[in-house]
Amino acid sequence: MIGDRSTAKTRNSDTGHNLPELSVSEVSMALKATVEGAFQRVRVRGEVSGFKQAASGHMYFALKDADAVLDGVCWRGTASRLRMMPEDGLEVVASGRLTTYPGRSKYQIVVDSIELAGEGALLKLLEDRRRQLAAEGLFDEDRKRQPPFLPDVIGVVTSPTGAVIRDILHRLSDRFPRRVLVWPVRVQGDGAAEEIVAAIKGFNEFDGAGDIARPDVLIVARGGGSVEDLWAFNEEAVVRAAADSAIPLISAVGHETDTTLIDFAADLRAPTPTAAAEMAVPVRHELLAQVMDDGARLVGAMNRCLRDNSLRLEGLSRGLPDLGRMVEESLQRLDDWSERLGNSLEVGLAVRRSTLAAAAGQLRRPTHLIRQGADRVHGEARALDRAMSGYLKDRRSRLGQVSALLESYSYERVLERGFTLITDDQGQPVVSAKSLQPNDEVGLRFRDGDVRATVLDKGLPPRKTKKPKPPKSRDDRQGKLL
Repeated sequence: MIGDRSTAKTRNSDTGHNLPELSVSEVSMALKATVEGAFQRVRVRGEVSGFKQAASGHMYFALKDADAVLDGVCWRGTASRLRMMPEDGLEVVASGRLTTYPGRSKYQIVVDSIELAGEGALLKLLEDRRRQLAAEGLFDEDRKRQPPFLPDVIGVVTSPTGAVIRDILHRLSDRFPRRVLVWPVRVQGDGAAEEIVAAIKGFNEFDGAGDIARPDVLIVARGGGSVEDLWAFNEEAVVRAAADSAIPLISAVGHETDTTLIDFAADLRAPTPTAAAEMAVPVRHELLAQVMDDGARLVGAMNRCLRDNSLRLEGLSRGLPDLGRMVEESLQRLDDWSERLGNSLEVGLAVRRSTLAAAAGQLRRPTHLIRQGADRVHGEARALDRAMSGYLKDRRSRLGQVSALLESYSYERVLERGFTLITDDQGQPVVSAKSLQPNDEVGLRFRDGDVRATVLDKGLPPRKTKKPKPPKSRDDRQGKLL
């Protein structure tokens, strides 16, 4: 670069002054080296504005306060490792190095990490995320299920060190010892959210076919802390994993006053990890006492029921009649009915024989009935022949009259009297002279045949024919010359 400046100085040695002539690229590179040398790494606090993520994966935004604006860029490789994604209106602290962008004569910060600036910004981001996930239905009550009353296997997602896992195991041992599977995870810091998501999904992927049984209920637990310490349980991936869990999940994050987004997506929310263990299993001694008490009450209830039923049966038995007397009365009634049945059969048969004889006497011989029917049919046939002959005669007479009348109205009779029927070229009768024009061809039907004619004129009086002159009489008085 020094050589370039000396060359430029040599080129301008005759310009009258000693200022070197620099190209735009030279000035931009000099400014870039100056800025990057003076600000190798900085932490900038400001409000995110104009955030957008290009199709390449790079993120572009601006950090602003009341008086200035600083452009920022986060490359794709770094963006995938950020603990949080920037959003418009969010106050953050961005760490990175200052540089310039010669293409637009701008200076900017190349961000390699972003964190929220203060608890107020965290709470705002938390509320916005809660509203977004609630709008998607991840917190609906109808999605939540009740854990089993007495699970065989309990899965615990928490840190393997610390008081939380010891409290849960101790409480389970006191109440009702169960088999516990612990999936160790980090509960705060970088990578904690990814490990929690992997643990929840891992437990759900167990099929129970191997040595490791599939849990009947999950407990996601952590001790108390600040909003930043509990932030891993507010990550969207963790909340979605809890909502999608096929195994009922109990959230036990923080103390009773601490609230995280996983509490809304879980099937049950426990105020403390110890309370989560109490929700997971009942108290064994209380169950034994309840079973013994229920057994005693059941035995007492059965004894009272047997005693009451015995007394009732004894009372009812005293009201029953003498069975021997009932049988004797029934036998006597049977003998009476048998005797009456025999007498009624004889009387009934006699009555029916008399009725049958009377009906047989009233019957007529079939041959006589057939003969009467035949005579009636012959009489009806003769009457029908006479009626049909008279009807046909009357119809023939009326048909002859109508035929004569129709014949009198026929146009052929009119033609016989000297009239002519005129028809056009379509064969239709011509009834008016106005419908004819000169040179029209018409048909003339006479009594004895048809002829064709042509109309010569229209509306003129009939043409007079010249009478032939009578031949002059010869005068033979003069004589002949030859």
